[in-house]
Amino acid sequence: MFSELYLTKIALQKQLPAGSYLADLPVLRHLASVRELPLTRRVTFLVGENGTGKSTLLEAVALAMGFNPEGGSINFRFSTSDSHSQLFSLLTVGKGVSRPKTGFFLRAESFYNVASYLDTLQREDSGALAAYGGVSLHGQSHGESVLSLVQHRFGPNGLYLLDEPEAALSPMRQLALLSRIRELSAQNCQFVICTHSPILMALPGAEIFELSEKGIQSVPFRETGHFQLTSLFFQNPERFLRILFEEQGFPSP
Repeated sequence: MFSELYLTKIALQKQLPAGSYLADLPVLRHLASVRELPLTRRVTFLVGENGTGKSTLLEAVALAMGFNPEGGSINFRFSTSDSHSQLFSLLTVGKGVSRPKTGFFLRAESFYNVASYLDTLQREDSGALAAYGGVSLHGQSHGESVLSLVQHRFGPNGLYLLDEPEAALSPMRQLALLSRIRELSAQNCQFVICTHSPILMALPGAEIFELSEKGIQSVPFRETGHFQLTSLFFQNPERFLRILFEEQGFPSP
């Protein structure tokens, strides 16, 4: 069966190197046993606690698709720190019959480096920032620059890999990002997103893979640990904090 998606699966084809930290990541241990993770929706979320391997996996997928390790478009070629893992060489990514016409790998931890690279390009070519709203990303707040990127640079028929895009965004800006993702997914775009944001996870029609020591499970939005913990907190924050602080030996607030 032909898929309209650009990225159809993530498969681990080679054995993880013995003694490597990669073998300790829950997501990779699971992939080593099931061999592949199918992607069937326009938007896929990878969620879970810190240390489960979400970002490492997304980075490897980005490299396997030809993106720069620190982020950017397919054409970006710069390096400030050669710190990416070799996981991409152990993966095979399934591709659909169509190829994306554009794309971008956004990672929160190295977005500053991407903005600096764009400024370098602008000095060499005065039109380099035109596709990014015409204003240096460094000339905006972190949150404003992320939204500017998504609103101006992201377009139809694209593959977008986003690693914690909510990191610099207020709840209101997260809703703006959510709306833009929904808009682009209706324009033949595909997203794979690592996130801790229950706001983003609420996107209708998205698939959510929750990563944990138990492996990788497709879960409904309201059954994710992020949603349940956040809901529990806001139902009665005073009681939640009282129990939390008492368990840590602090006086009740």
